[in-house]
Amino acid sequence: MRVIVVGAGALGTMHAWHLVERGHEVVHLEREAQARGASVRNFGLVWVGGRSNGAELETALRARRLWEEIAEQVPGVGFRASGSLTVLRTEAEHAVAAEVVARPDAAVRGWELLDEEAVRKANPALRGEQLGALWSPLDAQVEPRVTQRALQAHLAASGRYTFLGGREVREVLDAGGQRAVRDDRGEVHGGDAVVLCTGAWLGGLVRELAPELPVRRVRLQMMQTEPLGEQLTTSVADGDSFRYYPAYAGPALEALNAGQPQHPTAAGHRMQLLMVQRADGSLTIGDTHEYDQPFGFDVVEDPYAYLTGVAEGLLGRPLPAVRRRWAGVYAQCLDTTEVVHREQVREGVWLVTGPGGRGMTCSPAIGEATVAEMGL
Repeated sequence: MRVIVVGAGALGTMHAWHLVERGHEVVHLEREAQARGASVRNFGLVWVGGRSNGAELETALRARRLWEEIAEQVPGVGFRASGSLTVLRTEAEHAVAAEVVARPDAAVRGWELLDEEAVRKANPALRGEQLGALWSPLDAQVEPRVTQRALQAHLAASGRYTFLGGREVREVLDAGGQRAVRDDRGEVHGGDAVVLCTGAWLGGLVRELAPELPVRRVRLQMMQTEPLGEQLTTSVADGDSFRYYPAYAGPALEALNAGQPQHPTAAGHRMQLLMVQRADGSLTIGDTHEYDQPFGFDVVEDPYAYLTGVAEGLLGRPLPAVRRRWAGVYAQCLDTTEVVHREQVREGVWLVTGPGGRGMTCSPAIGEATVAEMGL
């Protein structure tokens, strides 16, 4: 089969991966020279621990296994099975961690409650005051700025993969029983099927094909420092992550929300702290969540100042100088319990979008599931 894949972010590239792995030919179109959206503007986290029971956790667990298999073939993705620590700084946060590790699903996630000494042993860079941490050993990371290109280079070596950057798809055609797309250069690319993975681009062609798409756009802000000068052996989250990820819901979280209100800046920008060390030693730190459109065209300083204070409190030292600040936008299903929106918008034409903040984590399993549903 010959399949046209539109969109070269994490979702599109993983669909291409599974198609080529199964022996199919892929023509891969991207409107930018290379993907520049949320797939390169994220933490690179393969985040399993906080996923809700059911389809989301099952997808994340399958994706985690696939990431490890893919990394064996493509070391350039920078996969590291580092695990994560959600650092506990108050008794209320500690109570949430203690509650979740006592649940039946804790073993599936590998959760473990560490005391202060064990935290410092697991991650010596965390020298700030804390009461312990929730250890999630299945969490991992890749390098978001280079992952898609490394995968594309590997696929190209198969001889069954063609990447065409700088091609915005304007129209989906039915050309003599075949599926085809026309790009903004007027060129037509035909095949047996089309998969649209257009990320946060929800207008234009996507709106024409799916005018009632149950997906919204979400904007976030993040930053990256100069190298830390020491190893951050795990990914790191703060206790506000309990408020954000669905796996932690329960009486202890309700008590946390009632008795320990978020800092006004964190609440106003719907924030948690996530901190990941890049391959060059720098730190990626975030993030905020903005849902009301139109989004601002600029970045706001208050969240960065807040994140700096939290990160320095966890590390017990000043952060290195900030090298970059940026904003990104991703697509999220309106029903946030849905892992992704997958729809056959025409015969042989599939639209896959809306994984939200799960895109980097779950894209290998989402792509695998789409290819299976297509019968390929």
